[in-house]
Amino acid sequence: MAPRNTDIIPTVEGLAFGGDYNPEQWPRETWDEDLRLMREAGVNLVSVNIFAWAGINPGPGEWDFTQLDAIMDLLAAGGVQADLATSTASPPPWFSQAHPETLPVNPEGVRLNSGARAEYCPHAPVYRAAVVDMASRLAERYADHPALAMWHVGNEYYRSCTCDFAAEAFRAWLTERHGDLDGLNRAWGTTFWSQTYSDWSQVLPPRICAETPNPGLLLDFRRFSSDALLALFRSEAEAIEAHSPGKPITTNFMVTGNFTGADYHRWREHTTGPNRLVASDHYLLPDDPIGWPAQAAFGADATRGLADGDPWLLMEQSTNSSAWRRGYFAKRPGDLLRHSLSYVARGSEGAMFFQWRASRYGAERYHSAMLPHGGPDSRVFREVKQLGAWLKLLGEVKGSTVDSRAAILLDFNSCWAADTPGQPSSDMTTYPELRRWHAALWRRGVTTDLVNPEWDLSRYTHVFAPHLYLLDDDANLRAYVERGGTLVVGPYSGIVDSNDHVHPGLPGALGGLMGIRVEEFVPVPKGDKVALDNGWEGETWSEVTHALDAEVVADFKDYPGTGAVFRRRLGDGEVWYLATRITDLDPLLAAVGVTGEFPEAPENLELVRRSHEDGRSYLFAINHSDAPANVPAAGRDLLTGNPWAPTRPLEPGECAVIRED
Repeated sequence: MAPRNTDIIPTVEGLAFGGDYNPEQWPRETWDEDLRLMREAGVNLVSVNIFAWAGINPGPGEWDFTQLDAIMDLLAAGGVQADLATSTASPPPWFSQAHPETLPVNPEGVRLNSGARAEYCPHAPVYRAAVVDMASRLAERYADHPALAMWHVGNEYYRSCTCDFAAEAFRAWLTERHGDLDGLNRAWGTTFWSQTYSDWSQVLPPRICAETPNPGLLLDFRRFSSDALLALFRSEAEAIEAHSPGKPITTNFMVTGNFTGADYHRWREHTTGPNRLVASDHYLLPDDPIGWPAQAAFGADATRGLADGDPWLLMEQSTNSSAWRRGYFAKRPGDLLRHSLSYVARGSEGAMFFQWRASRYGAERYHSAMLPHGGPDSRVFREVKQLGAWLKLLGEVKGSTVDSRAAILLDFNSCWAADTPGQPSSDMTTYPELRRWHAALWRRGVTTDLVNPEWDLSRYTHVFAPHLYLLDDDANLRAYVERGGTLVVGPYSGIVDSNDHVHPGLPGALGGLMGIRVEEFVPVPKGDKVALDNGWEGETWSEVTHALDAEVVADFKDYPGTGAVFRRRLGDGEVWYLATRITDLDPLLAAVGVTGEFPEAPENLELVRRSHEDGRSYLFAINHSDAPANVPAAGRDLLTGNPWAPTRPLEPGECAVIRED
């Protein structure tokens, strides 16, 4: 394993605490109050200039850094570090007016107007040149500023476009991937529906058409769009490094549990390692059936997987409600503390929020903030101050890592392919299933990484593939099993290759590994269940499946003689296959032998350990339940300074971070 990148924000003392700071929205006299309250709350890092392009570049050829200079100087004088953004995520109206070709075009062929944010085409040459120029000017000016802690490129990359610039860039990308038109036609299977291309000018981005579009085109365009956004990020990062070498550079991913707009695994080599930092935004969904604590754990574990186990940073979360969520919701007292500590427990080097002070105007004026509309005499601000005090006490945790023994396989290409039209069931989506499995493991106290199926899996005792629809071959998974690992594969996996072509024979790439043959798919209508002869139930999907070289653990009652759950021993390990989505995962997880480090702990007692390479370790304990729970550890609670014994109960809603003896 490569050496850990543990000192990700060297100039920030201890754990990072703060949020997006937008003083340009407020009169100058408010700034002094901001700094006073930041010091009161323990804030040591704020993200600035994320949406301030119009202020520093108010017109063509006009540059005015006066306000940003004042903001940076104020932060430095107040002892607060800056995560300085390049402001390139949202061009101002003058830019869109002067360069209308930079406005994005949607699949309907409509060029969108300015008036919101992220109004740019990632492929427009004028925009691409402008963001590099902006990043260069900022880096040259602020490289040595005492407030500068790190650089923040763009913001929540997700924009795609289908304009003529996109079409030209798409063709170039396809040429690099497939070589020539013959290769493209083979990859997309264009003999179907007489779609064969005879000239590159005929190849267009996905636009509204008369019938179901080609799945290969849709999949490649998702890949292309992700690569285009990565190229934007890299161009700015390289411009920054030319003037500000050695300072950490990041951008904020959106590993929220329902966002797959970019292939973050392709981004990993450019966002990890020296002077790079993986950061993520995570906004919890009030109506998600897995609940807030499990959602927070998923976001953290997914981000840690992208960071290859290194520390990372929670760049944004909400203190309370989110502006874009329909219907107002409020976190319960203490949720802000518990959720934030859960992210830190799972590897984050701090807790950041959007935003510091609630806006009086704009689309997100009702988005919660560290300093809410109700002012400092409010429950939220009191909890913010409590969190700041906690993070200061946890400074020695900085640089420690989380060692997970289980993994869930996440492949963004597979997610995209499973979402293409023409599937046997519209309910066989991937991300909700990954989150359902992760939540079941969370309830058992199992800390779980989310990783790519092609990565090194040898560190894990158990690997779960709830829905790995796209897979070229089983070589990496087979090697993992033969070396002693336990692999559990959900239904409708290994079905197609990287071109979204169905493998000959089902279940395709995984049939030889699992020793089974799938005869046909039998989708299950929403709300219905299928019964298994061992008392388990399945939902959404079932298959007529036969054992070739595998043990049948359970049969379908409705399809006698065909298996529902299979197990095969291979080398020193074993592989399980499920021919349905098991409704209650807990008996299955017990059967495959996966347990948390503390199997006697109650379900809603979250226990996660972070460790330093020198052996120092910290057990984070968060009681999400309504009953006291014993924490089986001995040491000292860093939050209170009191000694901790294994018989000591943690009261409902309370937290402890135990430096273990």
